[in-house]
Amino acid sequence: MRIDHVALWTRDLDRLKRFYVGYFGAAAGPGYVNPTKGFESCFLSFSDGARLELMRTTSIPLSVLPPGTQGHGLTHLAIAVDSESAVDHLAEQLRTDGIAILDGPRRTGDGYYEVVLLDPDGNRIEICA
Repeated sequence: MRIDHVALWTRDLDRLKRFYVGYFGAAAGPGYVNPTKGFESCFLSFSDGARLELMRTTSIPLSVLPPGTQGHGLTHLAIAVDSESAVDHLAEQLRTDGIAILDGPRRTGDGYYEVVLLDPDGNRIEICA
């Protein structure tokens, strides 16, 4: 068994797609639109086979939480890169581009070297090696 994909609701599908394609090399698949249900989505594929589904809806109200809010359930997405220097390089690129870094780069107690940030929708992302 394996996890096939993780899905994220967003109010701005194109903005989130640009973020994951631009910084993490995801390949965007064709979009899907169901106007009857007020739903659209796009799958992003990573080189190792992992996928994200970005989704937008007009048919159900979505809760708006302050960026970076942590609660029960899914709390972050970890994206592995090849090396600690790749973590450092990507962290600097993100910082230069105005993306707020919440923590790191640093070595964690469980052995990861990581940097923590928020994607444009406020989802917590760990970039680790």
